[in-house]
Amino acid sequence: MMRRTHTFARAVFALVALALLAPAVPSRAEGNEPAPVKLGATVEDFKLPDASGREHTLASLRGKAGTVIIFVSTRCPVSNMYNERMQRLAEDYRAKGIAVVGINSNAPEPADEIRQHASEKGLKFPILRDAGARIADRFGATRTPEAFFLDAQNRIVYHGALDNAQNPVMVNTHHLRNALDAVLAGKPVERPEVKAFGCTIKRG
Repeated sequence: MMRRTHTFARAVFALVALALLAPAVPSRAEGNEPAPVKLGATVEDFKLPDASGREHTLASLRGKAGTVIIFVSTRCPVSNMYNERMQRLAEDYRAKGIAVVGINSNAPEPADEIRQHASEKGLKFPILRDAGARIADRFGATRTPEAFFLDAQNRIVYHGALDNAQNPVMVNTHHLRNALDAVLAGKPVERPEVKAFGCTIKRG
């Protein structure tokens, strides 16, 4: 009986030792994939290719007064309902120093499809291809369309829906535009976070 107890004890000790010596699996927060940035956090520079394969950094695309990043899709009907509104937003705020940048993180939507879609829909702002959804993960983006507004210091001051309704006829609250106008006027954003709605980002 004593020998059996000692054998069991040695087996337990060996298992504990193996567990302690095994390499730790890094968590999202401490490994190669940092935890998603939160409202008020500063977004570090990153690099992504556009649909033609040309690399761009956030620093090279950002606006002097701020940058709007919108996660978009070629196939999501909700994102497509916002094509005209997104383009108009880019045009209306370009002269005010705010740049609009689209990011497509959907695995099933290849670069040539993104390029053709932008041409057909008249989307003139840059749209970057986020293969592997690395930047979507960094932002914690889950929907298309989903907007993040970075101020002149690259701090996230607004996150969420562009407005309150998919159907443009039903829109009566312009959440993103209100945030942009507040920052341009030197005022705090009244509603810095509004839940985004749309299709889920297809991460593969």
